[in-house]
Amino acid sequence: MATYNGFSTLENKKKYNLTDFALAKRDFLNYFNIRKGDKLMQPSFGTVIWEQLFEPLNETTQTIITNDIKKIISYDPRLSVNGVTVTQQSNGIMIQISLTYVPTNQSETLLLNFDNNSQKLTTN
Repeated sequence: MATYNGFSTLENKKKYNLTDFALAKRDFLNYFNIRKGDKLMQPSFGTVIWEQLFEPLNETTQTIITNDIKKIISYDPRLSVNGVTVTQQSNGIMIQISLTYVPTNQSETLLLNFDNNSQKLTTN
């Protein structure tokens, strides 16, 4: 089995190295910090969720967000999605994503909070 190595300077630790599932999650989360069309020379990179924050959270909006998340997951063969739940929060949208790291069959649930006031993504 291959070991994936990388790094992240977002953590408040001296050790920036990431491996395997931690690296795959960080790579996945990086998509959500970039709006679709904002990355130079890669207009398809990023997410459409930021444009959906001010739309009413109806079935159509939930479908757009869920399809975008599944599309982003499909780019990474290390991850598979088990479920996506989109709910309205007081200042934005909360998304619960159940992920599986394919090489080890390890699962985890991520909570992503898209805040329309601060235009920031926070994770739990």
